[in-house]
Amino acid sequence: QVQLVESGGGLVQPGGSLRLSCTASGVIFSIYAMGWYRQAPGKQRELVATITSLGSTNYADSVKGRFTISRDNAKNTVYLQMNSLKPEDTDVYYCKMRLAGYDYWGQGTQVTVSS
Repeated sequence: QVQLVESGGGLVQPGGSLRLSCTASGVIFSIYAMGWYRQAPGKQRELVATITSLGSTNYADSVKGRFTISRDNAKNTVYLQMNSLKPEDTDVYYCKMRLAGYDYWGQGTQVTVSS
């Protein structure tokens, strides 16, 4: 059974920082690409960042220079460090794993950026 569990969301003021974590179980984590996505109610789910099994990263233009995706294969965990947060970053953030052409998703963690 593949399971992804996100954590680290919360309430932060504009300009602040949060670090999201996603821990996988039931899979050989190190060989799969991972991603972070976000979605607000009534909106399309949006790609935030991806990282391959070899550590190559890709970011949405809206978060470049502010967010950093990384992975710790020994801990089966992918991270999203979010700095200089803006109110428009408020969303539910989801972790994704692609395995054999199929996408597995975590339950999501809420990030709220507000003064």
